[in-house]
Amino acid sequence: MLRYLSNPLALLAILLSIPSAASAQAYQCRIPGSVSVPEIAPAGRPRPLPVTGYTLAVSWSPEFCKGREMQSRHRTQCSGRNGRFGFVAHGLWPDGRGTWPQYCSTQRKVSPVEARRNMCMMPSTALIASQWTKHGSCMTRRPETYFKVTRILWNSIKWPDADRLSRNDELTAGMLRDAFVRINPDWPHEAVGVSANTRGWLRELRLCYGKDFMPRRCNARQYGPNDRAKLKIWRGL
Repeated sequence: MLRYLSNPLALLAILLSIPSAASAQAYQCRIPGSVSVPEIAPAGRPRPLPVTGYTLAVSWSPEFCKGREMQSRHRTQCSGRNGRFGFVAHGLWPDGRGTWPQYCSTQRKVSPVEARRNMCMMPSTALIASQWTKHGSCMTRRPETYFKVTRILWNSIKWPDADRLSRNDELTAGMLRDAFVRINPDWPHEAVGVSANTRGWLRELRLCYGKDFMPRRCNARQYGPNDRAKLKIWRGL
């Protein structure tokens, strides 16, 4: 089993066969004229494990930004000066058996050009750099390939109207999954994970893929709360 994507061009050909949809956030995004990409030190031990699948983690930005609006390191995403974001990519994560690969050996860094290319999808240079260092390094040899694959997956998804869902006082995790599947009919219900905080507010969607980058059933950790669990969505008001 190979650690790296053995044939990125063949992989991308498969991914490009998936119907594409425009990013729901791009029209709101104003990319800064110049950016700097911070150095990211590993925050854990390296785990260069075989990859068994992937998770596309998608954050609900209003919940993340609650209380962070004035923090300089979150200015692009949370201040409102560069647009107002809804769903944003947290990262594309390789999965392993029982745990996940992380912090694989690499000397490559994310360039400012590559960071700017991805900031409407992932509006933080620190997040972009950390996702490459922790996750992308265990998938591909070059950050450009990692983020190209992430963009293809991101652009293949349509996002549910979270503002409308947030106004339903009876909202459950299952209803959010149903809304996602209605507009992404190739996705099975059991491949859509939900992450909520301890008070029941939506934090993320966790979209589960097999090694072939086709949707697959999430495990219990990825799937999160059961379909009957109450869920709330913060609109940023």
